[in-house]
Amino acid sequence: MTARALIIGAPCSGSGKTSVTIGLLRAFARRGIKVRGVKSGPDYIDPGFHHAATSLPGLNLDTWAMEPALVAHLLDDAAKDTELVLIESAMGLFDGIVGGEGRTGSAADLARLLGIPVLLVLDVSGQSQTAAAVAMGFKHYDPAVKIAGVIMNRAGSERHVKLSGDAITATGLPLTGAVLRNPDLVLPERHLGLVQASEHPQIEGHIEKLADAMETSLDLDAIFDLAVPLTQTTTMSPETNLQPPGQKIALAQDAAFTFLYPHLAAHWRAQGAEIVPFSPLADEAPAGDCDVCWLPGGYPELHAGTIAAAEKFRKGLAEFAQTKPIHGECGGYMVLGEALEDADGVTHRMTGLLSHQTSFAKRRMNLGYRQATIVVDGPLGKAGNMIRGHEFHYASVIDAGTDEAFATIADGTGRPLGTSGGRRRFVSGTFFHAIARVSET
Repeated sequence: MTARALIIGAPCSGSGKTSVTIGLLRAFARRGIKVRGVKSGPDYIDPGFHHAATSLPGLNLDTWAMEPALVAHLLDDAAKDTELVLIESAMGLFDGIVGGEGRTGSAADLARLLGIPVLLVLDVSGQSQTAAAVAMGFKHYDPAVKIAGVIMNRAGSERHVKLSGDAITATGLPLTGAVLRNPDLVLPERHLGLVQASEHPQIEGHIEKLADAMETSLDLDAIFDLAVPLTQTTTMSPETNLQPPGQKIALAQDAAFTFLYPHLAAHWRAQGAEIVPFSPLADEAPAGDCDVCWLPGGYPELHAGTIAAAEKFRKGLAEFAQTKPIHGECGGYMVLGEALEDADGVTHRMTGLLSHQTSFAKRRMNLGYRQATIVVDGPLGKAGNMIRGHEFHYASVIDAGTDEAFATIADGTGRPLGTSGGRRRFVSGTFFHAIARVSET
Protein backbone atom coordinates (compact mmCIF):
# COMPACT_ATOMS: atom_id res chain seq x y z
CA MET A 1 0.00 0.00 0.00
CA THR A 2 1.42 3.40 -1.00
CA ALA A 3 0.20 6.18 1.25
CA ARG A 4 -0.71 9.58 -0.11
CA ALA A 5 0.03 12.74 1.88
CA LEU A 6 -1.28 16.28 2.05
CA ILE A 7 -0.44 19.23 4.33
CA ILE A 8 -3.30 21.27 5.80
CA GLY A 9 -1.91 24.81 6.10
CA ALA A 10 -3.17 28.32 6.78
CA PRO A 11 -1.96 31.92 6.99
CA CYS A 12 -2.06 31.98 10.80
CA SER A 13 -3.19 30.30 13.99
CA GLY A 14 -6.92 30.49 14.59
CA SER A 15 -7.83 29.92 10.93
CA GLY A 16 -9.65 26.68 11.77
CA LYS A 17 -6.97 24.18 10.64
CA THR A 18 -7.53 21.87 13.59
CA SER A 19 -11.30 21.64 13.18
CA VAL A 20 -10.95 21.13 9.43
CA THR A 21 -8.25 18.49 9.88
CA ILE A 22 -10.17 16.55 12.54
CA GLY A 23 -13.33 16.66 10.43
CA LEU A 24 -11.49 15.49 7.32
CA LEU A 25 -9.79 12.67 9.21
CA ARG A 26 -13.11 11.30 10.42
CA ALA A 27 -14.85 11.92 7.09
CA PHE A 28 -12.23 9.90 5.22
CA ALA A 29 -12.28 7.20 7.90
CA ARG A 30 -16.06 6.90 7.38
CA ARG A 31 -15.33 6.04 3.77
CA GLY A 32 -13.20 3.11 4.84
CA ILE A 33 -9.94 4.91 4.04
CA LYS A 34 -7.15 4.17 6.51
CA VAL A 35 -6.15 7.72 7.36
CA ARG A 36 -3.65 9.06 9.90
CA GLY A 37 -3.16 12.54 11.29
CA VAL A 38 0.25 14.16 11.80
CA LYS A 39 1.03 17.48 13.50
CA SER A 40 3.80 19.74 12.26
CA GLY A 41 5.71 21.28 15.14
CA PRO A 42 5.86 20.59 18.88
CA ASP A 43 2.14 20.80 19.75
CA TYR A 44 1.33 17.69 21.82
CA ILE A 45 -2.43 18.26 22.14
CA ASP A 46 -3.63 18.06 18.54
CA PRO A 47 -2.24 14.53 17.99
CA GLY A 48 -4.67 13.37 20.67
CA PHE A 49 -7.58 14.68 18.61
CA HIS A 50 -6.11 13.06 15.50
CA HIS A 51 -6.00 9.77 17.40
CA ALA A 52 -9.59 10.18 18.54
CA ALA A 53 -10.72 10.87 14.96
CA THR A 54 -8.92 7.92 13.35
CA SER A 55 -8.16 5.39 16.13
CA LEU A 56 -4.54 5.51 14.92
CA PRO A 57 -1.82 7.09 17.11
CA GLY A 58 -0.90 10.65 16.28
CA LEU A 59 2.60 11.87 15.41
CA ASN A 60 4.61 15.08 15.61
CA LEU A 61 7.08 15.99 12.88
CA ASP A 62 9.29 18.92 13.86
CA THR A 63 11.94 20.08 11.41
CA TRP A 64 13.81 22.15 14.01
CA ALA A 65 13.97 19.54 16.76
CA MET A 66 14.31 16.53 14.47
CA GLU A 67 17.04 16.03 11.91
CA PRO A 68 15.76 15.48 8.34
CA ALA A 69 16.60 11.76 8.37
CA LEU A 70 14.49 11.26 11.51
CA VAL A 71 11.57 13.25 10.08
CA ALA A 72 11.62 11.07 6.95
CA HIS A 73 11.89 7.87 8.99
CA LEU A 74 8.99 8.74 11.29
CA LEU A 75 6.70 9.68 8.40
CA ASP A 76 7.64 6.55 6.48
CA ASP A 77 6.88 4.42 9.53
CA ALA A 78 3.55 6.18 10.15
CA ALA A 79 2.55 5.73 6.52
CA LYS A 80 2.95 1.96 6.50
CA ASP A 81 -0.38 0.22 5.91
CA THR A 82 -1.98 3.67 5.60
CA GLU A 83 -3.74 5.12 2.58
CA LEU A 84 -3.81 8.80 3.46
CA VAL A 85 -1.73 11.02 5.78
CA LEU A 86 -3.01 14.50 6.61
CA ILE A 87 -0.35 16.75 8.14
CA GLU A 88 -1.73 19.69 10.11
CA SER A 89 0.49 22.76 10.13
CA ALA A 90 1.33 24.64 13.30
CA MET A 91 0.67 28.40 13.22
CA GLY A 92 1.01 29.82 9.72
CA LEU A 93 2.39 27.60 6.95
CA PHE A 94 5.74 29.42 6.73
CA ASP A 95 6.04 30.38 10.41
CA GLY A 96 9.12 29.13 12.21
CA ILE A 97 12.41 30.31 13.65
CA VAL A 98 15.78 31.16 12.16
CA GLY A 99 17.14 27.64 12.42
CA GLY A 100 18.97 27.17 9.15
CA GLU A 101 17.80 25.88 5.79
CA GLY A 102 15.00 23.37 6.24
CA ARG A 103 15.27 23.59 10.05
CA THR A 104 12.79 26.36 10.89
CA GLY A 105 10.12 24.10 12.42
CA SER A 106 7.55 25.25 9.87
CA ALA A 107 5.26 22.99 7.88
CA ALA A 108 6.74 24.56 4.75
CA ASP A 109 9.96 22.71 5.58
CA LEU A 110 8.06 19.42 5.35
CA ALA A 111 6.60 20.44 2.00
CA ARG A 112 10.08 21.13 0.62
CA LEU A 113 11.83 18.15 2.23
CA LEU A 114 9.24 15.53 1.33
CA GLY A 115 7.58 17.01 -1.75
CA ILE A 116 4.12 17.18 -0.13
CA PRO A 117 1.58 19.71 -1.47
CA VAL A 118 -0.50 22.04 0.69
CA LEU A 119 -4.25 22.45 1.02
CA LEU A 120 -4.68 26.04 2.19
CA VAL A 121 -7.40 26.83 4.75
CA LEU A 122 -8.44 30.49 4.48
CA ASP A 123 -10.58 32.14 7.12
CA VAL A 124 -12.62 34.40 4.84
CA SER A 125 -14.63 36.10 7.58
CA GLY A 126 -14.34 39.86 7.22
CA GLN A 127 -13.27 39.72 3.56
CA SER A 128 -14.45 38.48 0.19
CA GLN A 129 -12.38 38.94 -3.00
CA THR A 130 -9.34 39.83 -0.91
CA ALA A 131 -9.11 36.12 -0.03
CA ALA A 132 -7.90 35.57 -3.60
CA ALA A 133 -5.00 37.97 -3.05
CA VAL A 134 -3.99 36.00 0.04
CA ALA A 135 -4.19 32.75 -1.91
CA MET A 136 -2.10 34.24 -4.72
CA GLY A 137 0.53 35.33 -2.22
CA PHE A 138 0.84 31.77 -0.95
CA LYS A 139 0.92 30.40 -4.48
CA HIS A 140 3.93 32.51 -5.46
CA TYR A 141 5.79 33.05 -2.18
CA ASP A 142 7.96 29.93 -2.44
CA PRO A 143 8.10 27.90 -5.68
CA ALA A 144 9.32 24.87 -3.69
CA VAL A 145 6.06 24.81 -1.69
CA LYS A 146 3.16 23.80 -3.89
CA ILE A 147 -0.27 25.14 -2.97
CA ALA A 148 -2.52 22.46 -4.42
CA GLY A 149 -5.94 23.79 -3.43
CA VAL A 150 -7.96 26.04 -1.13
CA ILE A 151 -10.68 25.58 1.48
CA MET A 152 -12.67 28.64 2.48
CA ASN A 153 -13.53 28.56 6.17
CA ARG A 154 -16.05 30.59 8.21
CA ALA A 155 -17.90 31.97 5.23
CA GLY A 156 -20.91 34.04 6.23
CA SER A 157 -23.43 33.17 3.52
CA GLU A 158 -23.84 31.60 0.10
CA ARG A 159 -23.34 35.04 -1.45
CA HIS A 160 -20.12 35.38 0.51
CA VAL A 161 -19.03 31.95 -0.76
CA LYS A 162 -19.66 32.98 -4.37
CA LEU A 163 -17.82 36.32 -4.14
CA SER A 164 -14.76 34.82 -2.47
CA GLY A 165 -14.88 31.53 -4.35
CA ASP A 166 -15.11 33.07 -7.82
CA ALA A 167 -12.11 35.29 -7.05
CA ILE A 168 -10.03 32.38 -5.77
CA THR A 169 -10.95 30.15 -8.71
CA ALA A 170 -9.87 32.93 -11.09
CA THR A 171 -6.33 32.65 -9.71
CA GLY A 172 -6.10 29.12 -11.07
CA LEU A 173 -6.07 27.46 -7.67
CA PRO A 174 -8.61 24.65 -7.21
CA LEU A 175 -11.33 25.48 -4.67
CA THR A 176 -12.33 22.33 -2.80
CA GLY A 177 -15.26 23.85 -0.90
CA ALA A 178 -16.40 26.31 1.75
CA VAL A 179 -17.35 25.76 5.38
CA LEU A 180 -19.94 28.20 6.70
CA ARG A 181 -19.41 29.98 10.00
CA ASN A 182 -20.72 27.82 12.85
CA PRO A 183 -19.80 28.37 16.52
CA ASP A 184 -20.71 24.75 17.26
CA LEU A 185 -17.59 23.65 15.35
CA VAL A 186 -15.17 25.52 17.62
CA LEU A 187 -13.11 23.40 20.00
CA PRO A 188 -12.84 24.54 23.65
CA GLU A 189 -9.63 26.13 24.91
CA ARG A 190 -7.74 26.52 28.18
CA HIS A 191 -4.50 28.12 29.27
CA LEU A 192 -2.27 25.84 27.20
CA GLY A 193 -4.47 25.90 24.11
CA LEU A 194 -7.02 23.25 23.28
CA VAL A 195 -8.52 21.04 25.93
CA GLN A 196 -7.14 17.54 25.42
CA ALA A 197 -9.21 15.02 23.52
CA SER A 198 -9.43 12.79 26.60
CA GLU A 199 -10.97 15.67 28.58
CA HIS A 200 -13.59 16.71 26.02
CA PRO A 201 -16.91 15.62 27.54
CA GLN A 202 -18.54 14.77 24.22
CA ILE A 203 -15.49 14.20 22.05
CA GLU A 204 -17.04 11.55 19.82
CA GLY A 205 -20.13 13.61 19.11
CA HIS A 206 -18.06 16.69 18.36
CA ILE A 207 -15.84 14.82 15.91
CA GLU A 208 -18.92 13.43 14.20
CA LYS A 209 -20.29 16.96 13.90
CA LEU A 210 -17.04 18.16 12.34
CA ALA A 211 -17.07 15.25 9.89
CA ASP A 212 -20.67 16.03 8.93
CA ALA A 213 -19.68 19.63 8.17
CA MET A 214 -16.72 18.58 6.02
CA GLU A 215 -18.77 16.01 4.09
CA THR A 216 -21.48 18.59 3.42
CA SER A 217 -19.16 21.47 2.54
CA LEU A 218 -16.09 20.00 0.88
CA ASP A 219 -15.28 17.85 -2.16
CA LEU A 220 -13.59 14.90 -0.46
CA ASP A 221 -12.76 13.19 -3.75
CA ALA A 222 -10.95 16.29 -4.99
CA ILE A 223 -9.05 16.61 -1.70
CA PHE A 224 -7.96 12.97 -1.84
CA ASP A 225 -6.74 13.50 -5.41
CA LEU A 226 -4.64 16.51 -4.31
CA ALA A 227 -2.63 14.25 -2.00
CA VAL A 228 0.49 12.75 -3.58
CA PRO A 229 2.07 9.32 -3.07
CA LEU A 230 4.89 9.44 -0.56
CA THR A 231 8.26 8.73 -2.11
CA GLN A 232 11.70 8.47 -0.54
CA THR A 233 13.19 11.89 -1.27
CA THR A 234 15.80 11.97 1.50
CA THR A 235 17.82 9.69 3.78
CA MET A 236 15.75 7.96 6.47
CA SER A 237 17.15 6.99 9.87
CA PRO A 238 15.87 6.62 13.46
CA GLU A 239 19.38 7.23 14.83
CA THR A 240 18.64 10.56 16.55
CA ASN A 241 15.39 9.45 18.18
CA LEU A 242 15.55 9.42 21.98
CA GLN A 243 16.64 6.01 23.16
CA PRO A 244 14.56 4.17 25.79
CA PRO A 245 15.51 5.43 29.28
CA GLY A 246 15.30 1.82 30.51
CA GLN A 247 14.24 -1.68 29.56
CA LYS A 248 11.08 -1.53 31.70
CA ILE A 249 9.67 1.98 32.05
CA ALA A 250 7.14 3.00 34.71
CA LEU A 251 5.15 5.77 33.04
CA ALA A 252 2.80 8.07 34.99
CA GLN A 253 -0.37 8.19 32.95
CA ASP A 254 -3.66 9.84 33.95
CA ALA A 255 -5.42 13.23 33.72
CA ALA A 256 -2.48 14.95 35.44
CA PHE A 257 0.26 13.27 33.36
CA THR A 258 -0.56 13.19 29.67
CA PHE A 259 2.08 14.91 27.56
CA LEU A 260 4.41 12.27 26.16
CA TYR A 261 5.20 12.66 22.47
CA PRO A 262 3.74 9.69 20.55
CA HIS A 263 6.94 9.08 18.59
CA LEU A 264 8.88 8.53 21.81
CA ALA A 265 6.62 5.81 23.19
CA ALA A 266 6.48 4.15 19.76
CA HIS A 267 10.27 4.16 19.41
CA TRP A 268 10.84 2.86 22.93
CA ARG A 269 8.52 -0.06 22.26
CA ALA A 270 10.14 -0.67 18.86
CA GLN A 271 13.50 -0.91 20.64
CA GLY A 272 12.13 -3.65 22.89
CA ALA A 273 11.33 -1.58 25.97
CA GLU A 274 8.20 -2.29 27.99
CA ILE A 275 6.06 0.63 29.19
CA VAL A 276 4.16 0.02 32.44
CA PRO A 277 1.61 2.79 33.14
CA PHE A 278 0.55 3.80 36.62
CA SER A 279 -1.74 6.55 37.95
CA PRO A 280 -0.57 8.96 40.68
CA LEU A 281 -4.13 10.33 40.86
CA ALA A 282 -5.32 6.83 41.77
CA ASP A 283 -2.57 6.77 44.42
CA GLU A 284 -0.54 4.18 42.54
CA ALA A 285 3.23 3.87 42.82
CA PRO A 286 5.62 2.84 40.04
CA ALA A 287 6.02 -0.92 39.79
CA GLY A 288 9.03 -2.11 41.76
CA ASP A 289 10.32 -4.32 38.95
CA CYS A 290 10.67 -1.37 36.56
CA ASP A 291 14.16 0.05 36.14
CA VAL A 292 13.24 3.68 35.44
CA CYS A 293 10.27 5.97 36.16
CA TRP A 294 9.11 8.75 33.83
CA LEU A 295 6.75 11.54 34.91
CA PRO A 296 5.58 13.34 31.74
CA GLY A 297 3.97 16.75 31.49
CA GLY A 298 0.31 17.49 31.95
CA TYR A 299 -1.86 19.53 34.27
CA PRO A 300 -0.77 18.69 37.84
CA GLU A 301 -1.85 22.18 38.95
CA LEU A 302 -5.47 21.14 38.32
CA HIS A 303 -5.05 18.07 40.54
CA ALA A 304 -2.54 19.33 43.09
CA GLY A 305 -4.71 18.49 46.11
CA THR A 306 -5.20 14.91 44.97
CA ILE A 307 -1.49 14.47 44.29
CA ALA A 308 -0.61 15.94 47.68
CA ALA A 309 -2.91 13.42 49.38
CA ALA A 310 -1.63 10.41 47.42
CA GLU A 311 0.50 8.88 50.17
CA LYS A 312 1.07 5.53 48.48
CA PHE A 313 2.30 7.32 45.35
CA ARG A 314 4.60 9.63 47.32
CA LYS A 315 6.06 6.80 49.43
CA GLY A 316 6.46 4.43 46.47
CA LEU A 317 8.16 7.10 44.38
CA ALA A 318 10.57 7.90 47.22
CA GLU A 319 11.45 4.21 47.59
CA PHE A 320 11.96 3.90 43.83
CA ALA A 321 14.30 6.92 43.90
CA GLN A 322 16.62 5.24 46.36
CA THR A 323 18.09 2.97 43.71
CA LYS A 324 16.57 3.78 40.29
CA PRO A 325 16.32 6.80 38.00
CA ILE A 326 13.25 9.04 37.94
CA HIS A 327 12.84 11.83 35.39
CA GLY A 328 10.12 14.47 35.22
CA GLU A 329 9.23 16.82 32.36
CA CYS A 330 7.32 20.08 32.90
CA GLY A 331 4.33 18.96 35.02
CA GLY A 332 6.34 15.95 36.15
CA TYR A 333 9.17 18.28 37.16
CA MET A 334 6.72 20.36 39.20
CA VAL A 335 5.52 17.25 41.05
CA LEU A 336 9.10 16.23 41.87
CA GLY A 337 9.60 19.51 43.76
CA GLU A 338 8.83 20.43 47.36
CA ALA A 339 5.61 22.33 46.71
CA LEU A 340 3.24 23.61 44.03
CA GLU A 341 1.11 26.74 44.38
CA ASP A 342 -2.08 26.49 42.33
CA ALA A 343 -3.93 29.26 40.49
CA ASP A 344 -5.93 30.11 43.62
CA GLY A 345 -2.79 30.70 45.64
CA VAL A 346 -3.12 27.49 47.65
CA THR A 347 0.19 25.71 48.26
CA HIS A 348 0.25 21.91 48.05
CA ARG A 349 3.14 19.70 49.10
CA MET A 350 4.62 17.62 46.32
CA THR A 351 6.99 14.65 46.45
CA GLY A 352 10.06 16.57 47.65
CA LEU A 353 12.48 14.45 45.65
CA LEU A 354 13.91 17.71 44.32
CA SER A 355 14.09 20.92 46.34
CA HIS A 356 12.52 23.55 44.07
CA GLN A 357 9.04 25.06 44.44
CA THR A 358 6.77 26.16 41.60
CA SER A 359 3.74 28.40 41.33
CA PHE A 360 0.86 28.82 38.95
CA ALA A 361 -0.61 31.79 40.85
CA LYS A 362 1.23 34.44 38.86
CA ARG A 363 0.90 33.39 35.24
CA ARG A 364 3.88 34.04 33.00
CA MET A 365 4.12 32.25 29.67
CA ASN A 366 7.35 30.40 28.94
CA LEU A 367 7.33 29.28 25.33
CA GLY A 368 9.91 28.23 22.80
CA TYR A 369 12.34 25.70 21.45
CA ARG A 370 15.16 24.56 23.71
CA GLN A 371 18.52 22.96 22.97
CA ALA A 372 19.90 21.31 26.10
CA THR A 373 23.31 19.93 26.93
CA ILE A 374 23.00 17.27 29.62
CA VAL A 375 25.28 17.84 32.61
CA VAL A 376 25.54 14.24 33.90
CA ASP A 377 24.60 10.77 32.69
CA GLY A 378 20.89 10.06 33.13
CA PRO A 379 17.65 8.87 31.50
CA LEU A 380 17.97 11.29 28.57
CA GLY A 381 21.53 10.37 27.71
CA LYS A 382 25.14 10.83 28.72
CA ALA A 383 26.86 13.96 29.94
CA GLY A 384 27.56 16.25 27.00
CA ASN A 385 24.77 14.85 24.82
CA MET A 386 22.59 17.50 23.20
CA ILE A 387 18.81 17.23 23.17
CA ARG A 388 16.35 19.39 21.29
CA GLY A 389 12.92 19.99 22.74
CA HIS A 390 10.23 22.53 23.55
CA GLU A 391 9.00 24.45 26.57
CA PHE A 392 5.42 25.70 27.05
CA HIS A 393 4.09 26.48 30.50
CA TYR A 394 2.72 29.28 32.66
CA ALA A 395 4.20 28.03 35.94
CA SER A 396 7.22 29.70 37.49
CA VAL A 397 9.95 28.53 39.85
CA ILE A 398 9.50 30.61 43.02
CA ASP A 399 12.27 28.84 44.94
CA ALA A 400 15.12 27.34 42.94
CA GLY A 401 16.16 25.05 45.79
CA THR A 402 19.64 23.65 46.22
CA ASP A 403 19.87 20.88 43.63
CA GLU A 404 22.48 20.78 40.90
CA ALA A 405 21.36 21.70 37.38
CA PHE A 406 20.10 19.03 35.01
CA ALA A 407 21.24 20.76 31.81
CA THR A 408 22.50 23.97 30.28
CA ILE A 409 20.10 25.30 27.68
CA ALA A 410 19.84 27.69 24.76
CA ASP A 411 16.82 28.87 22.83
CA GLY A 412 16.07 27.83 19.27
CA THR A 413 18.45 30.41 17.81
CA GLY A 414 21.33 29.31 20.03
CA ARG A 415 21.09 32.15 22.57
CA PRO A 416 22.23 30.83 25.97
CA LEU A 417 19.54 30.74 28.65
CA GLY A 418 21.61 29.41 31.54
CA THR A 419 20.81 26.22 33.39
CA SER A 420 17.60 24.21 33.49
CA GLY A 421 15.97 21.83 35.93
CA GLY A 422 17.51 19.99 38.79
CA ARG A 423 19.04 16.65 39.74
CA ARG A 424 19.67 14.86 43.01
CA ARG A 425 21.18 11.40 42.99
CA PHE A 426 18.85 9.30 40.76
CA VAL A 427 16.19 12.00 40.34
CA SER A 428 16.15 14.61 37.58
CA GLY A 429 13.66 16.99 36.04
CA THR A 430 13.26 19.98 33.78
CA PHE A 431 10.55 22.19 32.31
CA PHE A 432 11.39 21.34 28.68
CA HIS A 433 9.92 18.37 26.81
CA ALA A 434 12.59 16.36 24.99
CA ILE A 435 11.84 15.63 21.31
CA ALA A 436 15.02 14.27 19.72
CA ARG A 437 18.78 13.97 20.07
CA VAL A 438 21.29 16.01 18.12
CA SER A 439 23.61 13.95 15.96
CA GLU A 440 27.11 13.66 17.39
CA THR A 441 28.69 13.67 13.95
